[in-house]
Amino acid sequence: MDDDRLSAEPLSRAIGSRYLQYALSTIMHRALPDARDGLKPVHRRILYAMRELRLGSTGGFRKSAKISGDVMGNYHPHGDAAIYDAMARLAQDFVIRYPLVDGQGNFGNIDGDNPAASRYTEARMTAMAEALMQGLDENAVDFRDNYDGTLQEPEVLPATVPNLLANGASGIAVGMATNIPPHNLDELVGACLHLIKTPDARDETLLNYVPGPDFPTGGTIVEPRENIAEAYRTGRGAFRLRARWETEDLGRGQWQIVVTEIPHQVQKSKLIEKLAELIQTKKVPILADVRDESADDIRIILEPRSKNVDPDVLMGTLFRQSDLETRFSLNMNVLIDGRTPKVCSLKEVLRAFLDHRREVLLRRAQHRLEKIDHRLEVLEGFLIAFLNLDRVIDIIRYDEAPKPALMREDWGRSFVRATSEADYATPPPGDGELTEVQAEAILNMRLRSLRRLEEMELIRERDALMEERADLEDLLSDEALQWGRIADELRDVRARFGAKTPGGARRTGFAEAGETPDVPIEAMIEREPITVVCSRMGWIRAMKGHIDLSSDLKFRDGDEGRFVFHTETTDKLLILGSQGRVYTLPAANLPGGRGLGEPVRLMVDLPNEAEIVDLFVYRPGGKRLLASSSGDGFIVPEDEMLAQTRTGKQVLNVRGDVVAKVCVPLADGDDEVAVVGENRKLLVFPIAELPEMARGKGVRLQKYKDGGLSDARSFRLSDGLSWLDPAGRTRTEADLTEWAGKRASAGRMAPRGFPRDNRFT
Repeated sequence: MDDDRLSAEPLSRAIGSRYLQYALSTIMHRALPDARDGLKPVHRRILYAMRELRLGSTGGFRKSAKISGDVMGNYHPHGDAAIYDAMARLAQDFVIRYPLVDGQGNFGNIDGDNPAASRYTEARMTAMAEALMQGLDENAVDFRDNYDGTLQEPEVLPATVPNLLANGASGIAVGMATNIPPHNLDELVGACLHLIKTPDARDETLLNYVPGPDFPTGGTIVEPRENIAEAYRTGRGAFRLRARWETEDLGRGQWQIVVTEIPHQVQKSKLIEKLAELIQTKKVPILADVRDESADDIRIILEPRSKNVDPDVLMGTLFRQSDLETRFSLNMNVLIDGRTPKVCSLKEVLRAFLDHRREVLLRRAQHRLEKIDHRLEVLEGFLIAFLNLDRVIDIIRYDEAPKPALMREDWGRSFVRATSEADYATPPPGDGELTEVQAEAILNMRLRSLRRLEEMELIRERDALMEERADLEDLLSDEALQWGRIADELRDVRARFGAKTPGGARRTGFAEAGETPDVPIEAMIEREPITVVCSRMGWIRAMKGHIDLSSDLKFRDGDEGRFVFHTETTDKLLILGSQGRVYTLPAANLPGGRGLGEPVRLMVDLPNEAEIVDLFVYRPGGKRLLASSSGDGFIVPEDEMLAQTRTGKQVLNVRGDVVAKVCVPLADGDDEVAVVGENRKLLVFPIAELPEMARGKGVRLQKYKDGGLSDARSFRLSDGLSWLDPAGRTRTEADLTEWAGKRASAGRMAPRGFPRDNRFT
């Protein structure tokens, strides 16, 4: 046992240490992505090899076999099949949200078919992949030796885009795993910009920018918002994802269901097989047939057993028994700084990306500063040569060692630096001797450069570089400027890949689960009287029974009551937002009246910038007068205002500074409309002049020279127009001839005693 290669140690320790090395290698070099660029080593090496092959997004394609061969031979000593599979995944737009490889040929499909062999397909990088490597030649990141020490490869890519969340990642290591869904890049940029502006932003605030994943195959997320918030806060959770479907009318009472989007990572062929199995085993007797009519898009036809089947009941059953609804697990386990595995929150992942962007910015700025200093040194030497041209030529022509002679010569006595094309006044710094770099540059200078025009160009170039150098020094010394530059880069990313670009808009929607039972949900709710109370700040609650509407109610400090009315638990409430969107809220879902209520914005997706214009009980067959602040409006049936999802339904179209202003009910027999503007001019015209619409901008109610609409109401002409005067008394004007006119006219000043707030009630 004299061999130095042999060692004596317990078997358990030897196996344990070697297994630990294997586990660490799997975690760091195979399974977990880097939080900075969102890539695993194999993906990073594929993109870097394609860059070395000059396969830009606007260039030509190369055989995939060539690319995978270069990756395997130069950077990734594993099987070429594994490398090609990883590259093919980067090209599949149904797997990855923003493909990093532009594939030409058969790269597989959503049915689960495998890509063609690497010798049959070709590939190049996409613009997104190029954005990940922007600045790689400017010392933006560290490089390391490849597996055999013959080449260099980047440890991480500069990554101008938050690729980890944009494209997601999945992997299984030893003792840990990761599973990150893709997100919308435009929303991620918005969250990054907010995080730059407010570094201590809360996790809940980021949900206003990143409401949830955005899968490449679309679908609908039906996970409650509070669960999504908890998942992003802890880095662990799950999202319920459903297929998107619609009912197609076939005429004569016949209909069918068309599935247009399926959940992420569900193979269409396997899904149809499962649906066919449900029909054969009669587990879903109300489903008669399933057909695949897909071409480039998804079109799966589901035929009901009878036209009397409720579509919601059918889909609810299929959601429970097939992959038309899946659960995507979130496990945000990533490598921080490329070394430490950690389960991160949404904020931590975005912060890791932003910190990486700042480090890249500083390194690129420092690299550029060094290049400028080197060039300025060369330019100083050129200017010395131009101002002492005869002496320089003499040394080069007659001296046996011109380079040392140029460096020994004292140029300070005869040289003065040029500050402009016609002014040479400021003496140069230093001792007047040339450096080795300057002497070498002078010796390599072409004879054609020895002209006056070239000298002026050198002066202008030097001045421009000095100005750029000053800007870089300011950037390196000012953190605010650094974050401002990063924000500008992110806005450029948004302009290139954001929601307004092809394929950049959000594909995955949000909805309530809304599993419809066999009987209407109203039949399962006990009918009880309640009193709905909603404060001015949007806190809503339901108190049992019909209480006195004039009784004193408690509200939060700084808040007060706004809407108080009687209704029943089986009713539905409609909420009109200032952006013209209407939301439906079942009265039975309101919080109890023991506390101070809950925010309406947690129950429906009412944006923070939108205000509640009106809250009222839905009346089947009822109608409402809707009007905007610009004076446009129309009559809408309340049946058309019902929304099926918490995102609401757009009813009144508004733009710019225009907001929804009026939403009043129409009573039976109302034949006139009264409109008053902020200019206190009153106009009365027949209600027949208003159109009845389900959605739109409407028609002009009243013309304004300045200001806008203040209030409107409908009434019966025979009853006269009533309002509350400043003393709280009801006043009625019977003769309205003076204010009667045609729709869209200006009107006349309101009668004496009309309220100063220009409102009827």
